[in-house]
Amino acid sequence: MNSIIAYIFLGVSLAAPVGPVNAAQLNTGIKNGFFHAWIFGIGALTADVLYMLMVYFGVGQIIEFPLVKIILWSFGCFVLTYTGVESLLSLHKIELDMRSGKKIRFRRSIFSGFFMSLLNPLTVLFWLGIYGSVLAQAAETFNGQQLIISSLAIIVGIILWDTIMATISSGARRFLSTKFLKIISIFSSLSMIGFGIYFGIQAYHALF
Repeated sequence: MNSIIAYIFLGVSLAAPVGPVNAAQLNTGIKNGFFHAWIFGIGALTADVLYMLMVYFGVGQIIEFPLVKIILWSFGCFVLTYTGVESLLSLHKIELDMRSGKKIRFRRSIFSGFFMSLLNPLTVLFWLGIYGSVLAQAAETFNGQQLIISSLAIIVGIILWDTIMATISSGARRFLSTKFLKIISIFSSLSMIGFGIYFGIQAYHALF
């Protein structure tokens, strides 16, 4: 039981560091409310699980190929920079959405979260590195069934953090002024653009 709780906490710890996915989820919650932010997180989790399966079945070694790294950095640069700029250009929608209650479709939120995480090089390197190490350590003491339970506990931890982030962002939407929400949205958008520029620089160095 204690080990399961530890792995749930590990899942929270893995999902908690500030990064482009968390910034985008916060931005989604501010503009569209709790369920959109939560669905966005579920989309990101789907990509996380995909990478966890890759590690589990031993195909994570493809990340070592230089061409794969260049593609990952380049896609990450494009997706994050585009998303950040689009978010800055749609700041006025915060006020409009709060007045009219008009929502985007949940399908858009879940796909946004999925591709944001899937094409985020930090997610790839993070999961193939960190989860690979966790899996290797757990394999020394656990059997196959216990490894699956431990992995599911990590996923539960990620969902818990997803719920916390959705609650925070929707709470901010409900209790803070529109002006302050725009400031937070600008910060999260600039954060995504910053990560995108960083990924672009990494792609350049990997290519040349």
